[in-house]
Amino acid sequence: MFPLRSVHFPHTPLPLRVFEPRYLRMIGKLLDEEAPRFGVVLIERGHEVGGGDRRSRVGTIARLVSVSAGADALLAIAVGTDRFTVDEWLDDEPFPRAEVTSLPELDWSDELIPLRAEAEAIVRRTLAHAPEAQWDAETELSDDPVAAAWQLAAIAPLGEYDRYALLQSTTVGALLRQIIDLTLDAELLWSDE
Repeated sequence: MFPLRSVHFPHTPLPLRVFEPRYLRMIGKLLDEEAPRFGVVLIERGHEVGGGDRRSRVGTIARLVSVSAGADALLAIAVGTDRFTVDEWLDDEPFPRAEVTSLPELDWSDELIPLRAEAEAIVRRTLAHAPEAQWDAETELSDDPVAAAWQLAAIAPLGEYDRYALLQSTTVGALLRQIIDLTLDAELLWSDE
């Protein structure tokens, strides 16, 4: 498990700069596996370095795609796959571990096409005007509609607790409606400043 101060979504890239000894050990162990995967959860309170944090219950499995050596750290790229819930945290030695249960994949219906188009338009418009946005308004999305919905959640200019609410969605319709509502709320906050 890799607790972070940010939410990671399915179907999105996750660049990591790994320097803490316990996570270096974890990456080393993963590199010995045929299909290296690890869980990513949001740190609700505490610090990424050193442990002693409070971790969220819902997370995303990340598939390790590449690892390279940097000057003072390993540089890793992973891609989100499936979501899970943490059933129980195990001992953090030698690195964080947990028992998890996979969450079901969200199902797509073509009836959601207009809602997806609305969500994408709002997110892209807001990104174009957002202060210090992490993503570009022209970011390409997957042709797969469920993957694209998760990617919209990832690029929406929202805070981590709003992003965590999105990660917990139980349907694509609920995910898209929340993306719209939360992005519009964020846009209103910026326009009031």
